[in-house]
Amino acid sequence: MSRFEKLTHVIWHCQYHIVWVPKYRFRVLTGAVKAEVHNSIQVFCSQLGCTVVELNIQSDHVHLLVKVPPKVSISTLLGTLKGRTALRLFTRFPYLKKKPYWGNHFWSKGYCVDTVGVDAEMIRKYVKYQEKKERLQQEIDFRK
Repeated sequence: MSRFEKLTHVIWHCQYHIVWVPKYRFRVLTGAVKAEVHNSIQVFCSQLGCTVVELNIQSDHVHLLVKVPPKVSISTLLGTLKGRTALRLFTRFPYLKKKPYWGNHFWSKGYCVDTVGVDAEMIRKYVKYQEKKERLQQEIDFRK
């Protein structure tokens, strides 16, 4: 089984490690709030066609390892996740919205994203192998 996934005109493997925090890095991601964030991330990722590989929610930040199809930008994914989870949290837990420092924002503005992929040496070997494979195929085609 290949690690690549297929769409109509593309095969892909785009995996990202994303970290973001609640506003002021308050330690509010516990208990029922944590469970709601976990469920919301699963649902909204699947709606965008993304696959959650790993999800770890700490009391003051979220770690997400996710496979994202090339047609979905990271900013779209995070805008959806942060915006829609905040709406769900404020609806389900109205006491969160009553605090004056939240305003209408649950998450801080930024996030950290890093690509996760094969190492450079493995890519060099793959490219080198592909070059040899193409030469062999050209020799076979030439002899025909």
